[in-house]
Amino acid sequence: MIGLILLVILVVFVLAVLASCVKIVPQATAMIVERLGAYIGTWSVGVHFKMPFIDRVAKRVNLKEQVIDFKPQPVITKDNVTMQIDTVVFFQITDPKLYAYGVENPLMAIENLTATTLRNIIGDLELDQTLTSRELINTKMRTQLDVATDPWGIKVNRVELKNIIPPREIQDSMEKQMKAERERREKILQAEGEKKSTVLVAEGYKEKAILDAQAEKEAAILRAEAKKEATIREAEGQAEAIIKVQQANAEGIRLVREAGADDAVLQLKSLEAFAKAADGKATKIIIPSNIQGMASTLAALGEVVKDVENPVEAE
Repeated sequence: MIGLILLVILVVFVLAVLASCVKIVPQATAMIVERLGAYIGTWSVGVHFKMPFIDRVAKRVNLKEQVIDFKPQPVITKDNVTMQIDTVVFFQITDPKLYAYGVENPLMAIENLTATTLRNIIGDLELDQTLTSRELINTKMRTQLDVATDPWGIKVNRVELKNIIPPREIQDSMEKQMKAERERREKILQAEGEKKSTVLVAEGYKEKAILDAQAEKEAAILRAEAKKEATIREAEGQAEAIIKVQQANAEGIRLVREAGADDAVLQLKSLEAFAKAADGKATKIIIPSNIQGMASTLAALGEVVKDVENPVEAE
């Protein structure tokens, strides 16, 4: 019975040892393997087997991009202004072996290296340059950190200055300057608005004057055209009246001739016409000689008629 128990214990022990010899490496992970304390290899993604008791996984390395947010560091600018700057470093382990054996506590090493590099860069810049040159500082820090961490199997992808905190008195001065700048811009915008408003009003008056002049011009043209049309219509009416009178006279003469009137009748008609003319306001009338003779004859005939009608008075 005891032998059976020992056998079971042995089998379980062997299975446990074999299970411990099988290692599965997940994605974005590497394992540093040592044999009797010496580095023998780096396991990547997949299933791996190690020798029992003599091989061991010395370190698990995360190959994903990592982010470290360092606390604010005091730095001094070229013009002797002390400020606080905190940085964010994005890095990735590219060589697990160098990362495992290159430096003790790599994250602390990166933090100290970042602080030192930041002080060196800011020490060459004045306060105004520091506040306006974030991209330049980020680029310089990334370049220098990447070179310095390369022996540790670390690649620095980028560095960002998270906050730049100048002293309180400088912050107050900057706030006053920003306030003055905002007020200046507000006055400029207000002046530009008033200028544009004045220009728009002037353009409105100009446009109105132009429209009024155009309207007056069109009205004058229409009045001239109307007057011209009235004159033409009046002339046409007068011409038409003259034509009607001439046509009427011609029609009268034609009718008289068709009635067989002789020259005496025509002369009588002429005499009647002159008689009507004499009734007017004319002071002088010129009578043709033939009509004058006709008038004398008519006067003589009138006297003869009177003598016939009144014989007694004649005696």
